[in-house]
Amino acid sequence: MKRLLSLLLSTLLLAASAARAQSPQPPEVAARGYLLLDMSARQVLAERNADAPAEPASLTKLMTAYVVFQALKDRKIALDQRLPVSERAWAERKGGGSLMFIDPKMTPTVDELLKGMIVQSGNDAAVALAEGVSGTLENFVAQMNRQAEAWGLKNTSFRNVTGLTEAGHRSTARELAEIAQHVIRDFPERHAAYYAMKDYTFNSIRQPNRNLLLARDPSVDGMKTGFTEAAGYCLIATAQRDFPGGKRRLLSVVMGADSMQARANESQKLLNWGYTAFDAVRLFEAGKPVQTVPVWKGTRNTVDLGVDGALVVAVPKGEAEHLRTAVERIDPLVAPLAKGQRVATLKVSTVGGTPVAAVPLLVQDEVPQAGLLGRAWDALRLWIK
Repeated sequence: MKRLLSLLLSTLLLAASAARAQSPQPPEVAARGYLLLDMSARQVLAERNADAPAEPASLTKLMTAYVVFQALKDRKIALDQRLPVSERAWAERKGGGSLMFIDPKMTPTVDELLKGMIVQSGNDAAVALAEGVSGTLENFVAQMNRQAEAWGLKNTSFRNVTGLTEAGHRSTARELAEIAQHVIRDFPERHAAYYAMKDYTFNSIRQPNRNLLLARDPSVDGMKTGFTEAAGYCLIATAQRDFPGGKRRLLSVVMGADSMQARANESQKLLNWGYTAFDAVRLFEAGKPVQTVPVWKGTRNTVDLGVDGALVVAVPKGEAEHLRTAVERIDPLVAPLAKGQRVATLKVSTVGGTPVAAVPLLVQDEVPQAGLLGRAWDALRLWIK
């Protein structure tokens, strides 16, 4: 019996060891919280305190920029449009934050103000843009909060457009990563135009981008820094590197580091680890269904399930050849079904059982409800089944 127990214990220890080996351990990160996301695979690779409420500091300006980009898309403003600089924007000089150094005698363009806000992190530029888009800061902040609510960000609440400390102004590493993803995915041309700029000169004042990784790592092309005494040093960084299977984009969020150098170092550490500890596996090409399933009471008998774009998963290095997939779905699937409706989940795991990803599967084409006779016939078939 003792020998049997010893053998069983040894087996369990080996299994536990194998499971640990299949889950790469992230590096030690000197920050209050962090998150590393593989945007190509839509997977979180590592995190710590990612849902802890935190002051976002100037990471706030990601949402400020998003609302401005949306206004540009909707043709409410134009890049070459000149905006007045109000006394309120001018008063940001008294707040102790970063500045573009605009004054009420100037009428900078929207393009100049975006560079001033994104590259130089100018609080005055953020205020001028907000007033130019919405008339008042209060109206613009309300738009920011409505957008956060629309995305389902339950732990994010904005009180200003700059990120300066204010009661109730908060977010989390996870939700800030969500905002950053929307900027990149919804406005890729804006991301490329502004967030990779290493410096910007306005009114003969040159200021470098405080994202030190732009000068260190050629694959880094954004995104935003932040600092207040309460928030510490924060950085959202994103990089895109080429691999045999295609491009991979990672995004790191570091909250509450001790210095400008520390936030850059810890972000670089996370990005490098994510690229070396995981492989990207393309399971399905864009436009290819993951599964074709039966539909009841619809105008069609089957429907394709899939994802938007190619289906890529990030797996621990060396596990790419040993993956298992399983689809969990609603059964029976009854019409009407809307295009894009989530009805299943593709679960990917290693042979050892370590979960790799859970990917929502979406209806690829609308399936309207059948007529009365068709519905009655399928109801009978389901009853018999």
